[in-house]
Amino acid sequence: MDNSFASQTSPTLLGRLGRDPTDQAAWGAFVARYGPKIYGWCRQRALQEADAEDVTQNVLVRLAEKMRTFAYDPSGSFRGWLKVLTQHAWSDYVAVRKRSAAGSGDSQILEWLHTVEARDDLVARLEAEFDRELLDEAMNRVRLRVAPAKWDVFRLTALEGQAGADVARQLAMKVSTVFVVRSKVQKMVQQELRKLEGAKG
Repeated sequence: MDNSFASQTSPTLLGRLGRDPTDQAAWGAFVARYGPKIYGWCRQRALQEADAEDVTQNVLVRLAEKMRTFAYDPSGSFRGWLKVLTQHAWSDYVAVRKRSAAGSGDSQILEWLHTVEARDDLVARLEAEFDRELLDEAMNRVRLRVAPAKWDVFRLTALEGQAGADVARQLAMKVSTVFVVRSKVQKMVQQELRKLEGAKG
């Protein structure tokens, strides 16, 4: 119904950066959200603290560079966009590291970083975080469209895991109403997710 709303592409961090790579607030939020994921991934792979910080900073810098020149196709999915950006950033980072680390003694770390397995593992980690970002955005959109009581039903049952009977008592509703409301709100969230992901149908 509201074409201007749909034409915003996506209010997610990647959507904002895709429209305006110089958006400093979006970059700050992007680094805060994705930086710890990259760093944690590095530490889990036994990289020393300094190496993990180096990889994190460099991949984020490479992503920033790619974001400035990468043309997002609105008919595609944001997850696919993120995957391509991350793969390019990772390949660039490894190439630079390979040149600077020649004969420096950290060839074992570099060899592992250069593997497809390492790159794909990091991409999967960032995709998982991006999925959470999309879910957060989808839920925010739906929360603005439904009555507070209906959102409370969804929040208490789907997000907090409370039993339907307990929620019915808290909100003075029939148990059957609780389940109907939860189902409807959940469907709305799934529809918003599909829109954000660029899925058809």
